Amino acid sequence: MPAQIGSAGSQNYLSGLLALVRRSALQLVRPPSHSRRSEAARRLARHSLLITAIVGALVIVLMVGLDAQEIALMPPRGSAGLWIVRILTDFGKETYVLCLLAGMLLVVAVMAPGLRRTLQSRLLSFGTRLQFLFFAVLAPVLAGEVIKWIAGRGRPFVGGKANPFNFVPFSGTEAHASFPSAHAITSVALAFAISAVWPRARPVMIVYVLLIVATRLVLLAHHPSDVVAGGLIGVIGAMAVRYWFAARSLGFAIHRDGEIVPIPGVGRRLKRVAAEPSAP
Repeated sequence: MPAQIGSAGSQNYLSGLLALVRRSALQLVRPPSHSRRSEAARRLARHSLLITAIVGALVIVLMVGLDAQEIALMPPRGSAGLWIVRILTDFGKETYVLCLLAGMLLVVAVMAPGLRRTLQSRLLSFGTRLQFLFFAVLAPVLAGEVIKWIAGRGRPFVGGKANPFNFVPFSGTEAHASFPSAHAITSVALAFAISAVWPRARPVMIVYVLLIVATRLVLLAHHPSDVVAGGLIGVIGAMAVRYWFAARSLGFAIHRDGEIVPIPGVGRRLKRVAAEPSAP
């Protein structure tokens, strides 16, 4: 008898877990329903075009006027004293960041079915934000990999000299995978996404981005224009994913002017309701 009860409990847990995963997936791919999604789309388009124009011009200026000079000032590749820089740079590696976020999502999915309704709602609210962080990084990283393959820009000193115009399109080699910087894409996308959900974290995330992009330059992994282009792709990609979530009322709300803002977490909403005067 106890074995049968345990088996039934396991089946109920598994059914709940599968239902949770299915519901989460359907929420992400369902048609957009927010009444102000058009305003948000127009705002996204305006901001994306403006950022692309400004940063795109900066990339060209850096490529022509600074890239060769900057990398010539960096310490030789493989210098023993750069061990701490090699450690720091891995905090912006796309594989590690995405695996960490995926692992956190897995923990949420495994824990949620066994919790009481209130705790489950709070955890699932956090899980929605984790989903946003994951896709806000994944989408621009994938776009960046395609651009890397198309551009085929040589990393600093590949070919024996500081040539910022060493392009071998469609080469697909690691030596010609300099433009754009995947670390810059990852760090900027993650910083934007975390700041979009938790605005108070913005100063910390700015420091994080600066540290990561600096390590890529010091290690002679990229030219300055590579990290700036990576930052552009990261922020545009994360903005697009934020719009995707907001249009489906997942974690974000849309103001009348199209501004996208985070929806307060369940815990904060409960505290706010508790602080309001009760009805007579």
